[in-house]
Amino acid sequence: MHHGDVSPQIAEGLLALKKRIAAAGIPPSKLDETINVAVWNIREFGKVQRTEAAIHYIAEILGQFDLVAIVELRDDLTDLGRGLPILGPSWDVVYDDWMPDDGGNKERTAFLFDRRAVTFNGLAAEVDAPREKKATEYLAAQSFWRAPYMCSFRAGNFDFIAIATHARWGDGIEGRQAELQMLADWIDVRFKDKHVEDQDLIVMGDFNIPKINDKLFKALTSRGLQVPGALLELKAGDQTIGGSNLSKNYRYDQILHLPTLKKRFSNAGGALDFFVSDARSKELFPDMTYTRTEFSFQLSDHFPIWVQIKTDIDGERLNQIVQDAKKE
Repeated sequence: MHHGDVSPQIAEGLLALKKRIAAAGIPPSKLDETINVAVWNIREFGKVQRTEAAIHYIAEILGQFDLVAIVELRDDLTDLGRGLPILGPSWDVVYDDWMPDDGGNKERTAFLFDRRAVTFNGLAAEVDAPREKKATEYLAAQSFWRAPYMCSFRAGNFDFIAIATHARWGDGIEGRQAELQMLADWIDVRFKDKHVEDQDLIVMGDFNIPKINDKLFKALTSRGLQVPGALLELKAGDQTIGGSNLSKNYRYDQILHLPTLKKRFSNAGGALDFFVSDARSKELFPDMTYTRTEFSFQLSDHFPIWVQIKTDIDGERLNQIVQDAKKE
């Protein structure tokens, strides 16, 4: 991390933040053995310029992981660009375009990764809603408000595909349920195709699902997506919490996988609580008196959700070779 010659106030805030990060209990990743993967909805990131302190804090949080799916990144990438030099020269990012209408909210999705642990494999694409031919046109019966973004990565000798998305919001849940079902159906069809680049899949995002096992969650997981065991009960360090929002009562943010990946996940995972409480927000911004909403536009109204993945599969491959030989 390259915070440089920051002000005493930012230095004080970084020290307070580091204590909160330590309390999250994120184990260090090991080169070619494990990576720490996270998803973070950084509220309207790029809509209004963050303070210098907030950029340093966001970079410090992002730097705890090897691969981060960022949702609610806006069309203006200035603040993302301010954070990258703090992370250092080994960090890179791939991102999609934005949708300018109200449904798209000028949002992008990005994958930020440390090249020392994770490399980009070449696939980068938005997920298109299924189309049907009507007269001379191919049209979708329904749409993703913000198209899920799909990229391929490699960590150690482990290749995988990651999909990140920010599901639609609104008073009614029928449209959101249909969108989540459409994503589940698309994954089911695409990842059974013989031409899919890799069948190891991680799906991350803010799905706007209030509770695990409600009908929205059941739609998303109806085709086999699973929550890693470490995230079934969400914890921030030693504390069990009810959600990934600042009030800790909604399970909006999720990391899921197809069954082929189940054994890849370690028992480590949870939320990084950078907020703690309204009363303690001044520890990060000693010169300001932010309301919770104002604080959320400096950092976010969502916590990062993270999990550790085992990437060393050489032993499994060697065992398979031995087992195959015994069958001959």
